[in-house]
Amino acid sequence: MKKQIALQLYSVREYAKKDFIQTLKKVSDIGFCAVEPAGFWNLRPSEFKKIVNDLGMEICSSHSPWAHIPENLGEAMDLADDLGLKTVVCGYAPANFKTVDDIKRTADNTNAMLEVLKRNGYDLMQHNHYWEFQRIDGKLKYEIYRELCPDVKYQIDCYWSTSIGQEDPREMLKLFLDDTISIHMKDGGYTSCRSCAMKDGILDCKIDLLPLGEGELPIVDLINLVPERIKNIIVELDYCDIEMFEALKRSYAYLMSTGLVTGRK
Repeated sequence: MKKQIALQLYSVREYAKKDFIQTLKKVSDIGFCAVEPAGFWNLRPSEFKKIVNDLGMEICSSHSPWAHIPENLGEAMDLADDLGLKTVVCGYAPANFKTVDDIKRTADNTNAMLEVLKRNGYDLMQHNHYWEFQRIDGKLKYEIYRELCPDVKYQIDCYWSTSIGQEDPREMLKLFLDDTISIHMKDGGYTSCRSCAMKDGILDCKIDLLPLGEGELPIVDLINLVPERIKNIIVELDYCDIEMFEALKRSYAYLMSTGLVTGRK
């Protein structure tokens, strides 16, 4: 079964600030099948859901609210219910993965959230950046973390899983595939950044993100690895020097050209 093309709405946040409803219409007009919100811009969740559905799209998951401590999970679960979801998302800053002790503390926090969520019938899905795929004494930080909290599910951002070109994203996806329930796809160059300076594990330069298919990520290989249970390929461009809707149109056209995914147009 072909995957559906979805969009992480963080990509269009600058437009959403001005007119969120019109922004959603433009996303629909491109042909996206589903969206993943990252904020609601003064719309009630129920109103947002109706607008998305009326535009012919689904809500595949949500990055709002961002779960970070057990104490904020009530809000997260209520919002998930409003959106018709049974998954809550979390993610962590570089400091949470800096050392093994930091990773242990982060895993303890995740396990505390998992206990609350599992008791109420929800999954916890974690979104990565590049710092989780750095290594300590040759071992991936994310592997250390997974051993400490084996029940967490993953939303793998395939581009960031390269750790700025240090890792093969195909191998990284294979490594976490059994526990992965969602896929993010962005593109860009990273070979030139391999020698860039790192300050406390943070890249000291800005990576050029590009429309999908115009960078170095082996997107076709990655999509071919995604199991049938994962319904969507979620496009996310954190930023882009190309006008964002133009970049999204080109990303959508590229994905459709692979023959591996489906859209609404």
